[in-house]
Amino acid sequence: MKRPGDGRRDPPSSTARPDNRSTGSRGEEIAASFLGQQGYRILERNFRCKGGELDIVARAPGERSLVFVEVKTRRDRSYGPPQLAVTPFKQRQISKAALTWLSRNHLHDSQARFDVIAILLEDGGRHSIEHIVNAFELAY
Repeated sequence: MKRPGDGRRDPPSSTARPDNRSTGSRGEEIAASFLGQQGYRILERNFRCKGGELDIVARAPGERSLVFVEVKTRRDRSYGPPQLAVTPFKQRQISKAALTWLSRNHLHDSQARFDVIAILLEDGGRHSIEHIVNAFELAY
């Protein structure tokens, strides 16, 4: 609410819609839980480096492959399905971060793939998940 004469506004109330950061964090929690239920072993979450960020690094069940997982979460489809946000530019950032992660962990020769988990949060705490295996190739 605007205060007379000062041009400031009150901060949003706690009933306001969650911001993008909290939506993303919620999606990453859902994705990590989903992967765990599918038998994946989570090695690291929210790895950040100069080149980019990795949401989840995991080992696939029954495989030696590393899986770099990008999680995209939306509250509605007004901007299209969540996975459309993994643009070629974003793929390059994820690829750079993955190469940095592999180097820092001395796993240069490891088999790896890039997956996307798209989550649509629905009313009442429900959600839908789409796991796209091998969503894209290493991009430079």
